[in-house]
Amino acid sequence: MTPEINLEAFWNLSYGLYVITSQLDGKFNGQIANTVIQVTAEPPRIAVSISKKNFTHDFISHSGAFAVSVLDESTPMTFIGLFGFKSGRNIDKLSQVSFKKGITGCPLVLENALSVLEAKVIEQVDCGTHTLFIADVVGAEVLSKGHPLTYADYHLVKKGKTPKNAPTYRSPESAIKKERGEKAMTKYKCNVCGYIYEPALGDPDNGIAPGTAFEALPVDWVCPICGASKEDFEPED
Repeated sequence: MTPEINLEAFWNLSYGLYVITSQLDGKFNGQIANTVIQVTAEPPRIAVSISKKNFTHDFISHSGAFAVSVLDESTPMTFIGLFGFKSGRNIDKLSQVSFKKGITGCPLVLENALSVLEAKVIEQVDCGTHTLFIADVVGAEVLSKGHPLTYADYHLVKKGKTPKNAPTYRSPESAIKKERGEKAMTKYKCNVCGYIYEPALGDPDNGIAPGTAFEALPVDWVCPICGASKEDFEPED
């Protein structure tokens, strides 16, 4: 008998939230990732899991180098939305933030960062939908004191969502409730970045109280992640 796998068990695994950047042929790109881990201390070595569908994956795979910016817990959702829900194939993300060029040529994002690390890839492990890049750290710097943003706080405090390309992507709550036979409230999804407005949660950071229906939102309300208007939302399936 095949043992049952309750995917909610994975939700208790602990993660941080980082900006992963790289360079290729003089061009820069970056994305949000939560799967950065320290592999060894001597030598200092880290690893990161990146979706093969992401533009940053191509940069790292071909250049053999990447940089990590550890985000502070005060990082605004608009910043996370820039790196987490928009593609570098369409926009120049680095042109919208402050950064410096590292010794590997990769851009080190300085905004909202507690520390930065640079690494050179020593091995690429094919994990199916993702590649695990294992790398030696060649540079590291502490930028400021503070508390790192955890993946749990991103979801619970900032009400952030997970892109489908992320290794920790969670099925929409509506789908989970459907499996349990529970009735789910109607939610609306942003067609630009994928943010889902949940009436039960509202948007407290922007003055929208929990329990506010999407139809009752002010006409000038915008997506808290990417700034898209109400017209760019549609009911979630």
